[in-house]
Amino acid sequence: MTIVDVPPAAAAAADASVRWHPGGPFDLLQTLGILMRGNGDPSFAARQDGVWMAFTTPDGPATLRLTAAGTGQDTHVDAQAWGSGSGSAIASVPALLGSGDDWSGFDDAAFHATLPRMVREARRRNLAVRLPTTGRVVDSLVPTILEQKVTTIEARRGYRYLMYRYGTAAPGAGRLSTSSLLVAPTAAQWLAIPSWEWHKAGVGPQRSATVMRALRSAVALERLASLSAAEAGAKMQTIPGIGIWTAAEVVQRTHGCPDSIAVGDYHLASYVGYALTGRKTDDAGMIALLEPWRGHRQRVVRMLGLSGFRKPTFGPRMTIQDHRGH
Repeated sequence: MTIVDVPPAAAAAADASVRWHPGGPFDLLQTLGILMRGNGDPSFAARQDGVWMAFTTPDGPATLRLTAAGTGQDTHVDAQAWGSGSGSAIASVPALLGSGDDWSGFDDAAFHATLPRMVREARRRNLAVRLPTTGRVVDSLVPTILEQKVTTIEARRGYRYLMYRYGTAAPGAGRLSTSSLLVAPTAAQWLAIPSWEWHKAGVGPQRSATVMRALRSAVALERLASLSAAEAGAKMQTIPGIGIWTAAEVVQRTHGCPDSIAVGDYHLASYVGYALTGRKTDDAGMIALLEPWRGHRQRVVRMLGLSGFRKPTFGPRMTIQDHRGH
């Protein structure tokens, strides 16, 4: 994989820019979609003119625009960034787009032969997907904590409320198509949110306390990006209120972890059970089913999701009470 400068016209339109070559098929939205917290995520937008993201870097906030072109070996992604953090944002692009995500072991013929037909077929149709690595622990951790013990709809509604109240305008707003894009609060800004605002957002005291407790160690949390996914997940779980589910959801995004699975998720175990055996199962059953593919269990789960499989539904739809663990 190589990186070359973008054409002068594109470079002139941004504070920093780069062109990245994945060296094969690549799907931009399929790769980055896991980072988006619903279609209304204020910090992420998939538009006709590219995928837009806004986030904080060690050098300050940045807006990042990514556009993909070409096919097969000729595929490339142009990245443009604005703001004081533009240099850091551009430096993060290869990892963000999955440059370190190696599927060769998964695609090995002997390993492939052990996979269910559904997974093999999904992989055949989705060679362009990568697992992204953001390296931004706080940005992934806060919305994940908000998803503890509630439905996804509730969590994302609360996250949007807090983002619109305490997020900041993305760099370039007013002269680019970023007027609605927001940068998430920094750790210090999250810590300054008063208790009644968490209440208005529908975030209970247990979850808001976990956010506060975690972000008091924000500097140490960000250092976890330099560790392995397993080490980062283990250290994360030393913070009260952060358990195996939260840690797995975070390292899937921050480390592009190919093996972490969200044990304790309300839906996942049942989904995996139906997909692989035709029967519902629990967390222990899911772990046993996925054990033959340890090291690639998250890849297997991603391929099941991309296979189009839907588990059966029974009876009238009811309000979901989500009891997943921390």
